[in-house]
Amino acid sequence: MKNKIITIISDTLKSMDYPLVKISIEKPKNKENGDISSNIAFLLSKELKQNPLDIADKLKKTLSKSELFQSVDVANPGFINFKFNVEAIVQSVESIIKLNHDYGKNNSGENKKVLVEFVSANPTGPLTVGHGRGAILGDVISNILEWNGYSVEREYYYNNAGRQMEKLGLSVQARYLEFLGDKIEFPEDGYEGKYIKNIAEEIFNDFGNQLRSSKDLLLFTEKAEKTIFSIIKQTLKKLDIKFDNYFNEKSLFENGSIEKIVRILSDKGLIYKKDGATWLKASAIGKEQDRVIIKSTGEPTYRLPDIAYHRDKLERGYDLIIDVLGADHMDAFPDVLAAVEQMDYPIKRIKVLIHQFVTLIKKGKPVKMSTRKAQFVTLDNLIEDVGVDVVRYFFLMRGMNSHLNFDLDLARDESDENPVYYLQYANARLSNILKNAIELGYDFNLNKTDFTLLSIDLEIDIIKTLLDFPFIIEKTLDSLEPQGLAIYLNNLAGKFHRYYARERVLTNNNDLTAARLQLIRSIQIVIKNGLGILNISAPDRM
Repeated sequence: MKNKIITIISDTLKSMDYPLVKISIEKPKNKENGDISSNIAFLLSKELKQNPLDIADKLKKTLSKSELFQSVDVANPGFINFKFNVEAIVQSVESIIKLNHDYGKNNSGENKKVLVEFVSANPTGPLTVGHGRGAILGDVISNILEWNGYSVEREYYYNNAGRQMEKLGLSVQARYLEFLGDKIEFPEDGYEGKYIKNIAEEIFNDFGNQLRSSKDLLLFTEKAEKTIFSIIKQTLKKLDIKFDNYFNEKSLFENGSIEKIVRILSDKGLIYKKDGATWLKASAIGKEQDRVIIKSTGEPTYRLPDIAYHRDKLERGYDLIIDVLGADHMDAFPDVLAAVEQMDYPIKRIKVLIHQFVTLIKKGKPVKMSTRKAQFVTLDNLIEDVGVDVVRYFFLMRGMNSHLNFDLDLARDESDENPVYYLQYANARLSNILKNAIELGYDFNLNKTDFTLLSIDLEIDIIKTLLDFPFIIEKTLDSLEPQGLAIYLNNLAGKFHRYYARERVLTNNNDLTAARLQLIRSIQIVIKNGLGILNISAPDRM
């Protein structure tokens, strides 16, 4: 339908000898303004140096001749609003069915290369609930980009070096010595939790007391890193999240990238020494205060390797780079991008998406957690508790800029109150209707279907909602915010549930039944396509 409208407008421009400009159409915010709106008159006014209202009035006369539109109206200060002819709307069901799995896809991305970095947790512990939100947002944003015609690579960035890994090794070593019966003083700010004890126990089982006097942390650290990364990958596998690249921060030190960054920034006068530390003169590039990039101990802060990493990303030639980061990165990334820009790299290609924190709510009260003491709910725990589909949907049904209260009681509820079950139950009902129709021998031949029999208000409303799907895909691309798609699907499911309660699909009138069955097929196509983007299953039975 969208392409058909654009073609009609394009043909109108040609017939009136108007210059061809990029035609955009969108859904009006107010339904009373029509089904579709276009700003074409504004675009032409720039070319023609004429009032957009005058241009819109001229276009209206020609556009009104199309059988696709019931009416064409002009609204201040020059928008053209269209209301569809009902017969044209119902015929669009056929197009949805023919496109099937491709309905909603477009090629606006022109196969441009995009790198999406997300999760990026260091191998010091299992993924937490907070990591889960970023993981699922990154996964769905990648899918949205692909649906809009981009070529996407998914990347996981991690650091297995430095003080944090030393603390990890010391923590495992301390628990290992406990297994030997030694009295130990656990490292200050060490990593606690059952997973540390499990790793230490494996080392004890393999080596007995052979490592009691060892001063070398390497074995403890490498064993912990390997085990924890395996746990992380298993968790991601449960969520059906795959990565094309795993990028190790350590490689930036090994290939000289870190040294090069320091040298470039120094040559530009953006680095100085103070109190034994190396500082980035951020105040000279528009930031509020200068930042330490190398501590007096010689250990770099997060900003320095992040600058090198983003330079590396840009060097790899991506058209767009997306970082999906937690709120704890909000303070650092502006300095990182500012430094990269000073090295004459196009930071407009980089888009940083920040998601807010997650609080688990149980019986109306927050679940107390302490990351340092390992008193937290792991992502694995949450998946086991409420299921993968619920975890995914609940992380998506609030905007990423909003703090997310994850209601465990609602998540565990298997009734219509749970939005995931409500949506999946719609697909199960759709499947059941189609299954019954097949068993009864109904004909699904599109060429024999009289779509004009779809005439009641709720049917027309559902079809209009189905026609919104391509616009939702494009709008989600603009915002890179999956919440809109989740809300849209639940809204569509709600309309179907009401239709199911009020109308019989399998009627005594074979022609009416045939038309309604095609409507059912089109609803299921959109729900399955939408759930596929969210990477949520569409069960045929509940």
